[in-house]
Amino acid sequence: MSERKPADWKAGIEAILYQSCGTCGNVQYFHRGFCAACGGSNVIEKRASGEGTVYATSLVCRAATPETRAHVPYNIVLVDTAEGFRMMAHGDNDLAIGDKVRARFTQFAGKMVPYFERVK
Repeated sequence: MSERKPADWKAGIEAILYQSCGTCGNVQYFHRGFCAACGGSNVIEKRASGEGTVYATSLVCRAATPETRAHVPYNIVLVDTAEGFRMMAHGDNDLAIGDKVRARFTQFAGKMVPYFERVK
């Protein structure tokens, strides 16, 4: 039996998916076949709202690969989502810790990625 792959931004769909444990209530961002907190198999896939708060930010000023050179400088942010998990994504270059943000999706080095903007 093959495990179903999440249908989210990694598959080209404009969505951020996470899992919630039906046993202990733990939320986790990386797709797994079990709960990372209690080990249970009752994990439920849910769609995130895309809203959150910036936890950390890092402006990248040197391209890691030839494909990312056109994007320099770009900002990598850690976002604490409204649903309770933390994720890494791209974001506006002027974001600061504590900013309220909302995700949209954009192309980066040929792939669709979540991109966070300040909520106005």
